[in-house]
Amino acid sequence: MKITDFPERKAKSKPVSMVTVYDYTSGLLCAQTDIDVLLVGDSVAMTMHGHTSTVPADLAMMVAPVKAVAKALADSQSSKLLVADLPYLWALDERANLFAAVRALMQAGAHAIKIEGMGPVVEPIQWLIAAGVPVMGHLGLTPQSVHALGGFKVQGRDPVIQKELQRAIASLEAAGAFAVVLECIPQELGKALTLATKMSTIGIGAGPDCDGQVLVWQDVLGLNTQFKPRFVRSFCEGGDLFREALSAYHQAVSERSFPTSEESYQ
Repeated sequence: MKITDFPERKAKSKPVSMVTVYDYTSGLLCAQTDIDVLLVGDSVAMTMHGHTSTVPADLAMMVAPVKAVAKALADSQSSKLLVADLPYLWALDERANLFAAVRALMQAGAHAIKIEGMGPVVEPIQWLIAAGVPVMGHLGLTPQSVHALGGFKVQGRDPVIQKELQRAIASLEAAGAFAVVLECIPQELGKALTLATKMSTIGIGAGPDCDGQVLVWQDVLGLNTQFKPRFVRSFCEGGDLFREALSAYHQAVSERSFPTSEESYQ
């Protein structure tokens, strides 16, 4: 999928599927499916490193998985779109530093950059788009601002916040963003924002009326048993499958049924 495909997909009401991945193996597997877009998210800090928020994800932590997933897509000769998160506060850094951070992510293999927030980030988004960098926005629950928001909780139930989000999505569209993630907002607000913009909206906990949906790899496969918010649906019980496989391996080693002669060199 290409950036230029988004308007047509929205016009035809053909939803976009996006999965957040972090490594070569998951990239290879996704490349063999019909998934439209891969996102290397700053949630890598939580899912792969055990932090309690995305704030600890720095540029080095982001560049490495972008390179890995980009390599997987290249080796698979896949044309899937690869989006990378811009880490905490980089959008508000000095212009030269911002461009250096984005350059690092794009040269690592990203095709587009996702930037959280509204207000102060709009001008930096305009700079990047003017320089030829495709940008995806992110509104609603913005994990990089989790401390200011009082935790991971639904946003947009307050009419004042709803109006702020309506202004913010209009600002992102005017700035030239091609899409926006809407996270953890009421279903009706997700629908209203989707209808109010020409951008494609990608929902995560924003209801079924968005122009697409995104879930984290571990959540799709049922690998995360400690964190399951309302919006997550696991499409297999991967945690159980993996534990059974590991237990079977341990048993085979313990009883010396692995390896066999056929699995050994003569």
